Amino acid sequence: MARGRRNPKAGKTATRRARKPRATAKPAEERPRYATLTSARKDVHIVGAEAGGIRDLYHGVLTIPWWGFFLFMLGAFLSANAIFAFLYWLDPTGVAGAHPHSFADDFFFSVETLSTIGYGGMTPKSLYANVVMTAEAFVGLGLVAVATGLIFARVSRPTARVMFSRVALITAFDGLPSLMFRAANQRGNQILEAQASVSLFSEVITVEGERMRRFQDLELVRSRQPMFTLSWLLIHRIDGSSPLHGHTAESLQAIGAELVVALNGVDDVFAQRIYARHSYLPDEILWDRQFADVLTVDDEGRRVVNYYNFHEVKPRPGDGFD
Repeated sequence: MARGRRNPKAGKTATRRARKPRATAKPAEERPRYATLTSARKDVHIVGAEAGGIRDLYHGVLTIPWWGFFLFMLGAFLSANAIFAFLYWLDPTGVAGAHPHSFADDFFFSVETLSTIGYGGMTPKSLYANVVMTAEAFVGLGLVAVATGLIFARVSRPTARVMFSRVALITAFDGLPSLMFRAANQRGNQILEAQASVSLFSEVITVEGERMRRFQDLELVRSRQPMFTLSWLLIHRIDGSSPLHGHTAESLQAIGAELVVALNGVDDVFAQRIYARHSYLPDEILWDRQFADVLTVDDEGRRVVNYYNFHEVKPRPGDGFD
């Protein structure tokens, strides 16, 4: 199959059967990647969605950066103490050892109570102050439990260190044009029951003039590995049934194509499933190239994995896959 060549008769027949949707797409440098599409992106504005409340707050606390997490915890700690300090301040003589109407003394007494420090310099002496102290002790138990749970959830959450090649290739493989790219487990442990999928994303305008997104699955030669430890070359054969059949670099650009890759497996250390994703835009797909070798054997017979060559490509011997 020559790249970009089509059978004229087949094209006329298909045109008579139905008009093909018109492709529409922004240039690659202006179009955001679908694989990274979330509500947190600045170029995405969501309206009309119902608020998630506490559940979304919990999700946000787990996903914000560590510096943002500690700022959030510090703000919650200071806010709780400020509220109880104000309640103590309402009773000027309720805390023994504190100056009357001294918000600073009441605040630091609240810190001692909430943290169960109890230096002994200030103590509640009125019924009102003892009631507030009891309520604060109860709230403090809950806050400590929530903070401990959030930190544990963030620390114990398994993450994948899967590296994908910067470019994908369309080149000849076993006599057929094939799409191929690399994945590597940078952590060096075993990812059990690893599974990968590739989809072609494009934007089209239907005959009725409606804009829609279209996903088409690309079948891989080997979509599953029992143990993913080092590197993995993923291959999709571009035969007559492939959604990439007949496409060229220009046509992929015209339809706003994006190859979305999803990989998952069970981390053998955490015994939990981990996920990784990546995508390739048309200008990140090279034609008639091949990857440089990353697996070699040294003089002592040891297998060497050279990740310096992981993203390297070189011209493919031959005249293409015509």
